[in-house]
Amino acid sequence: MKYRTRTYYTDSQKALMWESWKAGWTLHQIAKLFDRGCGSVGGILARTGGIRPPQRYRSRLALTLAEREEISISVAKGLSIRSIAGKLGRAPSTVSREIKRNGNQEGYRATQADSAAWQRGCRPKVCKLAENRVLARIVANKLQMLWSPEQIAGWLKQAYPCDENHHVSHETIYRSLFIQTRGALKKELLEHLRRTRRMRRSRHYTQKTAIHGQIVDAISIRERPACVEDRAVPGHWEGDLVFGSGNSQIATLVERQTRYVMLVKLDGKDSQTVVKALIKNACKLPQDLYQSLTWDRGTEMHAHKQFTLATDIQVYFCDPQSPWQRGSNENTNGLLRQYMPKGMNLSGLSQHQLNAIARQLNERPRKTLGFHTPAEMFSSCAASTG
Repeated sequence: MKYRTRTYYTDSQKALMWESWKAGWTLHQIAKLFDRGCGSVGGILARTGGIRPPQRYRSRLALTLAEREEISISVAKGLSIRSIAGKLGRAPSTVSREIKRNGNQEGYRATQADSAAWQRGCRPKVCKLAENRVLARIVANKLQMLWSPEQIAGWLKQAYPCDENHHVSHETIYRSLFIQTRGALKKELLEHLRRTRRMRRSRHYTQKTAIHGQIVDAISIRERPACVEDRAVPGHWEGDLVFGSGNSQIATLVERQTRYVMLVKLDGKDSQTVVKALIKNACKLPQDLYQSLTWDRGTEMHAHKQFTLATDIQVYFCDPQSPWQRGSNENTNGLLRQYMPKGMNLSGLSQHQLNAIARQLNERPRKTLGFHTPAEMFSSCAASTG
């Protein structure tokens, strides 16, 4: 029987892996660099949850290999601890501890001592959530309520402004979830993140593919007024479709200034069905709060001129392969996956159920709003325009 040899990667190869992963490459793309299967690369990245481990270094105060070789030679010559310390410019207690830790005077070897010291130094700092179990329970409860780590971190600072023991960064929460050796948060809590992957991905990673088709008479996002671009006034929305199994889909709409969300039930993804549903939804809001809509170039908006004629709402279209131009909507679609996981059939959700999901999203604090909620911000805008 022929056995497959185990794959080993050098430190430089691992560094290249992490740099590529940070740049947003897929596992398949990284594996091609080494002519290996993606499983061997994924295994290395998965050990720390897709988070690059910090680079280790020696303290400037630690004994060097050269100093340990001098100790080894001096011990073999039978020199005293004080004389060895004098030659090295070290305290006698430092030399004494070094010899006792690494074999005593009869068995001290410089190379073995240096290697042992390096291994002993691999002691990661205890995570704050592992030390503060009260704080860990608060974080776990908020995660179960589908709050994001950033929302939790921001809320803690507002809820406990004078208590540093109840403050924790969102990065610490992510690391505690993805790096299970920290022993702070249970792995099951990963299921409550908006994306339930087992490894953390780079912010540059995207699965957005090329446009589906051409839109006739499309008005480019580059012609959108400056007041829309800088979110200076409310009433400008971003939209897209979220797909489920069984050829099911819903429309998602996000107001750019307040991040307020509306979800629209769809009976199909053809242009007429989508546009008619969007026209019906648009009638729920006053004109001041619904002035424009930015969409990608999917064929579902071929009838955009019909939508504009019926609602007097101008539709702008993103550049090809530029999902970041609808960043608020893309982010919201990611949040929605906590309520509508991939593979779920969305046709079974009623408009009433979609409204309930939108309400939950609108009542969650958002970092970009200073940890106020979209519902609060949108209500304020509605009151001022009314």
